[in-house]
Amino acid sequence: MIFNTDKIVKNIVTLSLVTMFFSCTNNSDEVKEFFTIKNSPIKIGIDIYHVYKDSGRITSKMTTPLILDFSNRNEHPYNEFPKGLKLITFENGGKDSVTIIGNYALTYSKTMISELKDSVVIINHVDQTKLYTDQLFWDQNTDYFYSEKKFMMTTLTDTIYGVGFESKKDLTKFSARQYSSKHIIKEE
Repeated sequence: MIFNTDKIVKNIVTLSLVTMFFSCTNNSDEVKEFFTIKNSPIKIGIDIYHVYKDSGRITSKMTTPLILDFSNRNEHPYNEFPKGLKLITFENGGKDSVTIIGNYALTYSKTMISELKDSVVIINHVDQTKLYTDQLFWDQNTDYFYSEKKFMMTTLTDTIYGVGFESKKDLTKFSARQYSSKHIIKEE
């Protein structure tokens, strides 16, 4: 018997390809289910009221009607607040407080950067300063706010309008790319 190696190799390759094609059939419903599970939150919280403490002292309180936990993401784990959130921070033994409100928020746990959108309001309760904007980023590592959107900031004596904003969390020492203001001047 004479074996032709070319024919044997061709038969082995053909058999391998046919086997591979028949073994790789996926049900489209299984594929859809896999991607749905992969894109779903691993936890959902409804009507959340959370108190943060440090050394027995309350440092902040957060309330939200809905939180979606996507900490199952390997590269960029995050929490989503699709119905908004309200966060009140307390510093200096509770004497200084800042309220942060947004109708939508994302917070990334690895970078500690949060993005707030839609009717964002920041209130410094000590000096009654308020900031209004449509989008704000908050670097929680440095307690620094920044935005490239339009903003309005009110104090007891001034109203400042502008675009592009940076500030410490308590709204002191701020800067803006473009701004104009109205001042209340008392005549004596």
